[in-house]
Amino acid sequence: MSEDVYLRLAKVLDSLPNGFPATEAGIEQKLLRKVFTPEEADLFCDLKLKFESPADIAARTGRPLEGLDEKLLSMYKNGQLFMVDFGTTRVYKMLPWVFGIFEFQLNRMDREFAELCHAYEPYFGPQFFQGKPQLMHVVPVEKEVSGTHEALPYATVSHIIEKGMSFGVAQCICKQEKNLMDQGCNKPQEVCLGIAPVPGIFENHHWGRPISKEEAYRVLEKSEEAGLVHLSWNIQDGQFFICNCCGCCCGVLRSITELNCAEAVNSAYVAEIDPDACAACGVCRDERCQVNAIEEGEDAYTVIADRCIGCGLCVSTCPSEAISLKKKPDHKITEPPAHEDAWFEERARDRGVDISPFK
Repeated sequence: MSEDVYLRLAKVLDSLPNGFPATEAGIEQKLLRKVFTPEEADLFCDLKLKFESPADIAARTGRPLEGLDEKLLSMYKNGQLFMVDFGTTRVYKMLPWVFGIFEFQLNRMDREFAELCHAYEPYFGPQFFQGKPQLMHVVPVEKEVSGTHEALPYATVSHIIEKGMSFGVAQCICKQEKNLMDQGCNKPQEVCLGIAPVPGIFENHHWGRPISKEEAYRVLEKSEEAGLVHLSWNIQDGQFFICNCCGCCCGVLRSITELNCAEAVNSAYVAEIDPDACAACGVCRDERCQVNAIEEGEDAYTVIADRCIGCGLCVSTCPSEAISLKKKPDHKITEPPAHEDAWFEERARDRGVDISPFK
């Protein structure tokens, strides 16, 4: 099989709404060679963004049905595609690079892969994090949302958790990448939550380990105490993850501080500091804010509103209770797409790519 299969795969991934830009040095193809064999790359290119059974894929592509399910299942276990097992049959669909293939390389990442991902950031990051709609929306610390405003359901952790029927937790892929390059932090590591609307999804799963709903809430509490930002998919219904992110490791938050992608996340809230109540202790800026959105003034600290992501972490630990979380004016709130398919459609229009071949 020709080595051009990696070039073809890279073009397929870049044709998806999320993107996968080419580089002069071919970093993107080096990444794909780490993740896919030529045969796997070729099979991935025949998949769709919608779920199909092996029989559907064989009928559509002309591939032999014999052995196809085993090949697809192996690719699922390698984090190269997504699968749902209905017991009598399994269905599969392709994944974008992010959120998708990259995150599911948790058990396969080594230092070489981490360094390639780091080298790819200046190319992938600006294209991905400046596009709309954003991948992530901020889920603020729920108890800090002002009671004078009705909380947006898709922006509350309890709404996301209570819709789930099974839960999993895994090591943070971003922290693992940084650890492999000796740039890790001392924040909690096992903080990435998976949520599914059906029971048993995370039993014997290649990603993470199964936990109870109560344990999921404890992960969120631990994350808030450690100053980690809750981020979920920027859609109104169908969220299946909550990432808990630090500004030093998370690729999304670092895009704000290092790549100047100020609107990398969607948020409906903003923090405000009462200058008369502020004790100028600096806890909010030095220990809690993950995106450098707080600065020291002459007599009090102030929030840089255009940079603030409304996570609420500064509110919960202010010793003088000088900080509050406010809902933005309606004209400054961008409602997320309704669901996954709507997100793909809107993102494709924003990038000017035709995703009809993958539907």
